[in-house]
Amino acid sequence: MLSREQQGLNWLLQWFDPRGRSIGGLAFILNRITALGLVLYLYLHLYYLRQLTMGPQVWNAFIDSAENSPWIGIGELFVIAGGLIHGLNGLRIALNSFNIAVPYQKQLFYGLFTLALIGIAFFAVHMFGA
Repeated sequence: MLSREQQGLNWLLQWFDPRGRSIGGLAFILNRITALGLVLYLYLHLYYLRQLTMGPQVWNAFIDSAENSPWIGIGELFVIAGGLIHGLNGLRIALNSFNIAVPYQKQLFYGLFTLALIGIAFFAVHMFGA
């Protein structure tokens, strides 16, 4: 018999387990992951905004270090990717919830995911291109 902690961990792992799922199930897992990433970003955003209360010197030092860090740019691209994927996938889920395009769920996912990838590539070129 599994302990409560092990049962909770198994439940969480099953929540994200992609094996044996349809494309709709995989899309839903993708929506969960992007939602968690966006919540993490919101927390970090608010955490770093508190530096505004510490005075202009602290804020300016943070901005200088952020502008020179490649990790900040990569993080911004992840936020854009998460927002696009989550938003467009959420649109697909909303359409299905209202019984619109239910027979075309798979094609709608592929089309909107392709649109998200195009948007991510567009932003990446503009962020990291010359």
